[in-house]
This record gives sequence, C-alpha cells and structure tokens, in this order.
Amino acid sequence: MAKVKICGISHDVEIGIMNELVPDYVGFVFNPKSRRFIAPEYAGRLRSKLRKGIKSVGVFKNARLEQVALCVETAGLDMIQLHGDETGEYIAALREYVHCPIIRAFRISSAMGAERAMYTTADYVMLDGGEGGGKAFDWTMIGSSKRRRFFLKGGLNPENAAKALSLTPQPYVLDVSTGVESNNIKDYRKVMKFILTVRNFRAKHA
Repeated sequence: MAKVKICGISHDVEIGIMNELVPDYVGFVFNPKSRRFIAPEYAGRLRSKLRKGIKSVGVFKNARLEQVALCVETAGLDMIQLHGDETGEYIAALREYVHCPIIRAFRISSAMGAERAMYTTADYVMLDGGEGGGKAFDWTMIGSSKRRRFFLKGGLNPENAAKALSLTPQPYVLDVSTGVESNNIKDYRKVMKFILTVRNFRAKHA
C-alpha cells in the first residue's frame, strides 16, 4: 500500500516537520534551475538531522554522472530520482558510479505514455503531471496495470490524495511538494493531513 514522499526539502524547519510527522521519503532537489535547489553540502547537513528510517532522495535533471555521484556521497542519499531526458544508456552508466536505487520520472499525457513508462530500466518508475509545477494528469490513464510499483507525482495535495489512491492501481508512493506548502515552505498542518489521508486510506484497504 502507498507510502509518502515529501519533496523539495530545503530548510531546517522543514526537517523538524519531517522528523515529527515521519514520511517514508524526503526529496532534496539538485537541479540548479529549480527554486528548491540546494547545494550538496547543505543537503548533507540537513540529511544528518533527519530522523533515522526516513529515506533521502536526490532529484536531478540531465546532470553529469560525476555530479550525481558527488551529491550521493556528499549528501548521504539513499535513492536517486531522474527528471530529465535520461536514457537507458545513461541509467546503465550511472550504475557504474552509484549503488543505490534509481527512480525515473516520466511526464504523462496519454495512456500509451503511462504504459511505455513502465518499461524503464530504472528500479522504480515515477508518473508525473509536469516538471515541478504542481500539475496533475488524468490518473485514469494509468489503467489497471500492476506490472510494477510506481511513484505518483503532480498536483497532489491533502484534498485529493484519497481520490488519487482510489483511481490508480495502488501506487507505491505518493510524492508531493507544492501541495503541502504555504508561502513556499512546507506547512505542518498540510503535511500532517496529507500523511494521515494516505495512511488512513491504506488502513481501510489493507
């Protein structure tokens, strides 16, 4: 049943919220063009304060292999999330540099696109509505395929999390960022409501 990832962590106060509410994953963004970008050294400092058991994910977009490896080592990342045009060849080469699970994100605009995404050579597939803009896509395009576990991202918030879970074939992780923010900072109440919504749905459908 679905887990929770809170992405775009970039402040000490947000680490405090994560440590209290305990999502399954948190994301640090290493794309310089993102407003949530943080340097690997700073991410490492935040990661060192994170409660044990919460996995850290580094988000990259068309980054050099060496840069990804440096961030993994410096920030102590548990997983890598690719959000650009990374190919199967790139993923294969990346595995020579790092030894942690890789998530490959795909922007979904059709049922066929959702189906093709499932064949990525990455360890996990992420179905996204956009590129960090908080846009949702038609979740019914995913269909009923249970070929592999997937991360669901894009336009999620505390109000529609249960709907997303009911319309999709049980995503492995619900990934949210903008949907739990107020004034570009993670909002304690919104994060709490999102996590409780997912976990209550999980309990009811166990």
